[in-house]
Amino acid sequence: MKLDSVKKIAKRILWIFISVLILVLGVYIFWKYFYTYSEGYRAGLLQKFTRKGNIFKTYEGEIILSSVTSSTNVALASEKFFFSVTDDSLAHALDTLQGRFVIVHYKQKNGKVIWKGDTPYFVDDVKLKE
Repeated sequence: MKLDSVKKIAKRILWIFISVLILVLGVYIFWKYFYTYSEGYRAGLLQKFTRKGNIFKTYEGEIILSSVTSSTNVALASEKFFFSVTDDSLAHALDTLQGRFVIVHYKQKNGKVIWKGDTPYFVDDVKLKE
């Protein structure tokens, strides 16, 4: 084999390797940060809703999910559901509903991106619980 043909083959293998590497990296980034792993609803008391962050300001919320309540409607056994919001109008609506029982629709991603929020749960709709 001549040196020129070896260089061509090596260059072709290098380009194939780089192309496959870029494709795999793109699929991984899509799966980790943009693919919706699950979605559903959570209902509870909207305890906290804030806009926070040192560099990237994001909207973050906290809902108390009550599994057992007393006769006076006080949560006895509960857990917290932490979520992020990317839509400004939805953030304003949630800000006015603090201290009330709400039902939120969320989408869970496989990972979080720092400029979108602190959690992998992103709320995209809210309704006041009747």
